[in-house]
Amino acid sequence: MPRMLEVSDEVRAEIGDEEADRLLAGENAPGSYDCTSCRTQGDSEQERTSTVLFIGDETAVLAFAHATCLPSQVVQVTEEQLQGAVKSITGDTVDLEPDSIAPEQAVLGVTSGLVLIAGELHPALVVEPTAPIVRPGATGAGDDFLPLLIEQGFMPLTAIESAPSVLHGWSVLLAMGQLHNKHQQVLMFAAPVGSIGRQPREDLLRDALDKAAANGKLVAAAMPLAGT
Repeated sequence: MPRMLEVSDEVRAEIGDEEADRLLAGENAPGSYDCTSCRTQGDSEQERTSTVLFIGDETAVLAFAHATCLPSQVVQVTEEQLQGAVKSITGDTVDLEPDSIAPEQAVLGVTSGLVLIAGELHPALVVEPTAPIVRPGATGAGDDFLPLLIEQGFMPLTAIESAPSVLHGWSVLLAMGQLHNKHQQVLMFAAPVGSIGRQPREDLLRDALDKAAANGKLVAAAMPLAGT
């Protein structure tokens, strides 16, 4: 069935006319998808959908987005950034480090929003797994998500009173657009499964973050922006 896809000239030039025509005919395009911008579900059979081609040094990945979120375009990224983006785009499992995830892997849920700290708004990502994460070889039913992150340099929080320090070696890929404030970095908060939940409003998200911090279940770091 034909899809309501938008394939820009630059995307068509990269993937070729034959592949572009197959996408438009619905042969290689999904019906439902997770928007690569807002991360909510879309349906290419029911709503206008953009094709977004991420190109790294050696790899190219075609993703889909609501046309109201992103236009069809080509996004140049480094190979390292692309590998991280692939996991986000596909909803695939995410490794904290090469051998840090047990065989039964969890998906990381990500919520974005603005967090008020000391009277100033900061763009933030809140990461929470869908299941406990344990170390390889562990036989118990523990959750090592926070210890693993702390070992990587994330800061444990008992209260959100100041912005966390920058964690070097980590970055946030901004594929398009800009942040709606002066900061050139994004704060990342992380908590174990069941600590935050999917909050529909930023005030409720902040309440959940404060509660997780008070319970000793929150770590954070600031990350510089990558991309355009």
